[in-house]
Amino acid sequence: MNDRATFKKTPGWLDWHRAPSKPEFTPPPGAVDAHCHVFGPGGEFPFAPERKYTPCDASAERLFALRDQLGFSRNVIVQATCHGTDNRALIDAIAKSNARARGVASVRPNISDEELQALDAAGIRGVRFNFVKRLADAPPRDPLVKLANRIAPLGWHIVIYFEAEDLPELYDFFASLPTPVVVDHMGRPDISKPLDGPEFELFIRLMRENENFWSKVTCPERLSSQGPPHYDDVAPFARWVVEEFPDRVLWGTDWPHPNLKSHMPDDAWLVDFIPKIATTPQLQHKLLVDNPMRLYWPEEHKGEAQ
Repeated sequence: MNDRATFKKTPGWLDWHRAPSKPEFTPPPGAVDAHCHVFGPGGEFPFAPERKYTPCDASAERLFALRDQLGFSRNVIVQATCHGTDNRALIDAIAKSNARARGVASVRPNISDEELQALDAAGIRGVRFNFVKRLADAPPRDPLVKLANRIAPLGWHIVIYFEAEDLPELYDFFASLPTPVVVDHMGRPDISKPLDGPEFELFIRLMRENENFWSKVTCPERLSSQGPPHYDDVAPFARWVVEEFPDRVLWGTDWPHPNLKSHMPDDAWLVDFIPKIATTPQLQHKLLVDNPMRLYWPEEHKGEAQ
C-alpha cells in the first residue's frame, strides 16, 4: 500500500544538507562512497509498515548530485531499515546510476534462489542485518547462517550493524559467519571511553582474529561528542583501524544521515575527515578506490590488476 497520504517524518528528524560545500580534500580518481542510502520518495516507494522511523525523502538523483559535488565516482547504496525487505527503491537507484552504483540489500531468510539471482543481476553484492535494538528487531540467528551459506556462492558478503556494548554477546556468532563480513561504523564505539580500553579492543580483536572481516570507518558525526565540523575525537579510533587493516576498510558519507537529531553535517566536513584517518596517499587510495572496487566491482578490479 502506498502510505504517502499518511507520510509524516519522525519528530526531530533533520533533513539532509541542502547546500553542501566543496571539500578541501580531493578524493583520488575512481573514489567510491561505499555507504549511503536512498529513502523513497515515499509517494513512489512506500516505507515498510513495520518500520521504527519514518525518514525524509532522499532520492537517487539527489544522491548522485552529491557524489559529483564531493568529487566521487561511484556509490554503494545500502538498504535502510525503513524500507524493510522491499528493495525496489535501492534497485531503482542502481538502475539509474549508469553502472556507477552497487547495492547491499535486506532480504527475508526464505528468499528464493531465483530472487537472489535477480538481485545479483540488478547489482546487489551483499545483504545487511541490523542488530541495533532501537532500530530493528534482532534477526534470528539460524536462518541468517543458512542464508549466509546460500549467498556465499554468489560472491556476496554480509553487512552487520551493531553497537559496541552488544558485541560481547554477538562475538562468537559473528565470527562463525562464512562470508566476508563488513561492520558498519566500526561497531559504533563509545569514544568517551579509552581508545585502548576493553570495549574497542574487543572490536580490534574481532578484526584481527577474523580475516574475512572488514570495517567501515564512517559516521564521525554520529560518534563524536566534540561535534562539528572537525570530529577530531573520533579520528584516533578510525585511524587505528585504517592503519592496522588497510586492505579491509571502507569509507562512506552515510547520506542522508538517517535519524540524526543533534546536527546535520555539511558532507564536505566528512570528506575532509578522510586525511585525518588515512594519512598517506597510499592509504587513501586503498580506502577509497582499491578496497571498494575489490568488494563491489571485482570484475573491473581484476581487469585493472592484470
